[in-house]
Parts: sequence; C-alpha cells; structure tokens
Amino acid sequence: MEIKFLPLQMHGDERGSLIALEEGHNIPFSIKRVYYLFDTTSGVRRGLHAHKELKQVVVAVRGSCFFLLDDGSERVSVMLDNPAQGLLIDSCIWREMYDFSEDCVLMVLANSLYDESDYIRNYDEFLRVYGVEKK
Repeated sequence: MEIKFLPLQMHGDERGSLIALEEGHNIPFSIKRVYYLFDTTSGVRRGLHAHKELKQVVVAVRGSCFFLLDDGSERVSVMLDNPAQGLLIDSCIWREMYDFSEDCVLMVLANSLYDESDYIRNYDEFLRVYGVEKK
C-alpha cells in the first residue's frame, strides 16, 4: 500500500502563517465536505471504518495523532503532526485514528457529501469485500 502525503505550501511572515487548500491544485478532487475532530477523549480510537467510494485528505492543523491504514492486505501506521502536510486516503481503505495529543485538531476534506451507505463499519465485512487471503 502506498501512503501518499500531500505537501501544502505555507506562506507567512512575522505576523503568522497561512495555508490555502484548493481543489485541483493541492487537493486532488472536488471538495464537497469539510469537517474537523477536536477534544478527542484520551485513549479512544476514532474512525473504525472504510468508504466504498469516498476519498479524503486529512490534515492535523494542530497537535498530532496516528492513523492505522489497512487495504485488506497490508496495515501501516503513520503519524500526522504537520499542518503543512495532508494525508490522502483513497476509497476502500480501513482507517483508525488513535493517540491524539490533547490539543489535536484534525481536519478532513472529502470529495462527497455524507452518505451512510458508503460506509463499511465492520472490519470482517471490509475484509470479505476488499481483503486478500492471508496465509
């Protein structure tokens, strides 16, 4: 599984920093939905699902957290801790977020509006649909 980080160009001076997110430029799809997670309770895991069609770019705009990404044959953990870097998560990838720093704000840009029928919330079902037999 290839993990794809997107560099997000930072602009700034002594007054502060700014990053612009633009579809077709540094976001490789049309942005239909933006949401963010914050005040995550210590020790919990978030996500715990895959999407059939949805694509996302995730940015830790403050703090840090880890992502477990699973394509049905390989599991990879990556840390997000840089607001100038986005993590591209394609469809058909199981994701779990964990070890959130106390100040973590995680922003998600999605290429589609919320659609419950696009979610796979059961890991065994995910493996049945997308998994590769493991020996």
